[in-house]
Amino acid sequence: MTVYPDQRTPEEWRAVLSPEQFRILREKGTERPGTGVYDKHYPDKGIYACAGCNAPLYKAKHKFASGCGWPAYFDSIPGAVVRHEDRSLGMLRTEIVCANCGGHLGHVFKGEGFPTPTDERHCVNSISLVFKEDEGDEEKGQVKEEGTKA
Repeated sequence: MTVYPDQRTPEEWRAVLSPEQFRILREKGTERPGTGVYDKHYPDKGIYACAGCNAPLYKAKHKFASGCGWPAYFDSIPGAVVRHEDRSLGMLRTEIVCANCGGHLGHVFKGEGFPTPTDERHCVNSISLVFKEDEGDEEKGQVKEEGTKA
């Protein structure tokens, strides 16, 4: 079992997450396709961070329109995402989680023929994310939230 730096109890997570965020981030749920706020969100710059712990995960420039119904990225910020084997639906998939808190993000798929540098699609639940318009110091997670002043 992987140990993550942010080690909150379920009760502590429930205190900071909405019930839907808890279901997805902590219980490995999935939002319905096409319903997430970031599915068709394409800013020129910024960072998508973990909605649970605020750790930077994806750069806006890594997002692409895959048509899958969830936000899709061809790469993550180095070291921000951990991959795990997932056989939960009777098939082999690769789950992706936040490297800081272990929050469930979604799944990554490879070899689908997308015209991206990695030929990967990180299919992420919008509710697992928060967008930060300023890239700031992504290595330290010091980025401001959308609509706030630094």
